[in-house]
Amino acid sequence: MTSQTESPKLGASSISEHAPRRSLIDLLKNWELLLFVLIVGVVLVNSNLSPYFLNAQNLSRTSSDFMEIGLMMLPMVFIVITGNIDLSVASNMGMSASFMGLLHNMGVNIWLAALAGLALGTLGGVLNGYLISKVKLPSLVVTLGTYAFFRGIAYGFLGDQAARNYPSAFTFLGQGRVGDSLIPVSAAIFIGMAIIFGLVLHCTKFGRQLYAIGNNENAARYSGVPIGKIKFLIFVLSGLISAFAGLVLAARFGSTRPDNGTGLELAVITATVLGGVDINGGKGTMYGAILSLLLIGLLRFGMGLLNIQSQVQSTVIGLLLIISIFLPHIGQQIAQSKTSRFRWKTLLIVLGVLVIFAAFIAFFIWSRIPVLQDIYG
Repeated sequence: MTSQTESPKLGASSISEHAPRRSLIDLLKNWELLLFVLIVGVVLVNSNLSPYFLNAQNLSRTSSDFMEIGLMMLPMVFIVITGNIDLSVASNMGMSASFMGLLHNMGVNIWLAALAGLALGTLGGVLNGYLISKVKLPSLVVTLGTYAFFRGIAYGFLGDQAARNYPSAFTFLGQGRVGDSLIPVSAAIFIGMAIIFGLVLHCTKFGRQLYAIGNNENAARYSGVPIGKIKFLIFVLSGLISAFAGLVLAARFGSTRPDNGTGLELAVITATVLGGVDINGGKGTMYGAILSLLLIGLLRFGMGLLNIQSQVQSTVIGLLLIISIFLPHIGQQIAQSKTSRFRWKTLLIVLGVLVIFAAFIAFFIWSRIPVLQDIYG
């Protein structure tokens, strides 16, 4: 009886001792809140630097530029939460769109050609899913191989040619607006799909199984989670959505080339991980990834208005990605540390990284001041 009555006291004492530490960890781990703050900061800074930033037409146009990335990001969140990766999404996009373009050039109805492109992209996902779930090859190795394989097939379809002259009914998918509003059709599609993917991830048994696989695959297997089937399904889904994103991109450009989407796989992974999805699996939210996509889009749009080169824009996004991985790691170190000395040292490292990042941004904004004065007087 004595030990039983003393246990709660010990537990309460332990909780009180560690409460400040947990609150600090929660702050570091609340990456979605930090993303929201960054978005507000980007809007305020860019609206002061450029009178064209808050222009409704410009915002509508730039939002459509990121919808293909957003579409491919949705299944990528599922994949990364399980501790896997898909490097072939952009190549699958190019392959599927090129197949559609080839059929269109041969006189096939555009909608039948589009369905064929979707089928081929799904087949690419089946290939990835089979090799990963059945043959049990690492997803990094498999998708690195299909990254080159799918792109090669795209060039086999069109060579150095392009498919053009798509009918307006098809290009409306990438260029149209919803009714009389400024909302792009592609953005409306993304919003609808994001809601569905978010509900599946956070409100269904399937979503809980994704987290279980990412946290501990062996424990999930012993708990009866059908790991092979789930992995196969999410890679097939990634193939299908990548193909659809390829069609949206072709509709927005009004043409298809075999190099369509080259390099977008990095943007998709960046948006996913920057949104707080742990690259090791088991953690992350869909709304965090969506906030990340919005942040990246606004950053690139604002830097474009400031006439900052694309290479510099990529560097800024890369730094954000590093920080997004770095801060949760620091949070875990603080949680595991037992001395205040170590915690202070860790916090100083965090502050140092943030200062370097802020100085980098300030330098490039300062370097564009002469250009801005010439443009805006």
